[in-house]
Amino acid sequence: MRRLGSALLAVGMLVGCGPGTQAETPPESTPSAEQQQQAPILTQTNVDVAIECSGILEFANTASYTLLDRYLPSNVVTNIVNRRATAPFTSLADLSSVPLVGPARLKQLEGGARTMDFIDADCVGILDGIAISRDDQTAIVNLVNTIDDSELHDVLPDAWNGAVNLLNTRPFTTAQQIADTAGIGDVSFRNIRNSATLSRPLEALFTAINAIPSNGSHGATTLRHFDWWNIASANHYYRDDKTCFGLEPTSVPYGASIRPNLANAAEVRAEVQRAFDYVGGNTKISAAVRDAGFANLDALIAGRSFKGCILTYENDPWSRNTVHIYVDTVNGFSVMTETWWAE
Repeated sequence: MRRLGSALLAVGMLVGCGPGTQAETPPESTPSAEQQQQAPILTQTNVDVAIECSGILEFANTASYTLLDRYLPSNVVTNIVNRRATAPFTSLADLSSVPLVGPARLKQLEGGARTMDFIDADCVGILDGIAISRDDQTAIVNLVNTIDDSELHDVLPDAWNGAVNLLNTRPFTTAQQIADTAGIGDVSFRNIRNSATLSRPLEALFTAINAIPSNGSHGATTLRHFDWWNIASANHYYRDDKTCFGLEPTSVPYGASIRPNLANAAEVRAEVQRAFDYVGGNTKISAAVRDAGFANLDALIAGRSFKGCILTYENDPWSRNTVHIYVDTVNGFSVMTETWWAE
C-alpha cells in the first residue's frame, strides 16, 4: 500500500542541561530537522484509525452484504448495512455504535479488509480500540522501551499497575505485546500511541534548537521526553531554588516552595518561545520547522493545565541555569526548557 503524506520524526533526544550537565553531541549521522520531514508517516491526531488502516472503514462502508456476510454473522451485517445507508462510518467508535458490533466483530471486519486487500502490511491492525500503522507500532515500541519511569506513570495516570508491568516486562518487539500487558486497556494504549506519535513536529523543532552550537556564554536545551523527577530533585552546590506546582505532596522535591496555581497553555508557550529566542532560533532554524513545531505545540497545549517545577541553580559562582518543567495533568504530555549563561 502506498504511503500517504509525511511526518516530522525527531531523533533521540539530547540529554543533560547546560554547563551543569552538558548535553551529548549528536552523532554526525543524525538527520537534520528538514530531513526528518521525509520520515515515515505517523498518526498525528487523536483519531482511532491510522491512514494506512482506513481500508477497514472503506470495507465496512462499501462491501456488499454478501461479501460482509463471509466474515460476520448475518444479523450484524444487516445492522451495519442499515446504518451505513444513513451515513458512512468515519471511525471505529462510529462502527462500534452499531448494535452487536464489539471488539470481536471489529477484528472480523479487519480480517475481511485484509483478505480483500483493503489494507496490507502497512496496517498492523486494531489493538485496544485503535487501528495503528506499522510506523505507529515502531514509535510505540520505541517509546515504551525507552521512556523513563516518571514520564510513563504520567502518561498512564489511571493505569499505575499497567505502567509498572510495562517497565518490568520491557523490552517489547510488537505493539500487540504492549496491548496484551496486564493493566493496559483502550484508554492507556491510546495514551501511549499519542505520546509516541502526536508531537513529532515539536520534537523536530526541539532537535533543531538543541543542535544550535553554543559560543560558551549561553545556550538552551529543549526536551519532549525526560525524567522530570531526577531533574527536579537533583541538588546543586551553590544556588538551588525550586518552585513546584500541582505535584502530589510525596512528589515535591526537598526544599521546594509550592506555587498554588497550575501552569496554563500561555505559560508553556512563552517558555518554549523564550528558549527558541534565547539561541536565535529565527535566524538559525528554518521557517518550516519553526512554524510546524509551534503549531504542533499550540495544538497540544490548548486549554490544558500543567503541573511541574521551575528551577534555578548554580554549579559555580560564574554560571546559572534556569529550568522549566511542564507536565499535562491528564495525559502526561511534557516539555522541558533549560537556558543557561556563563561568564
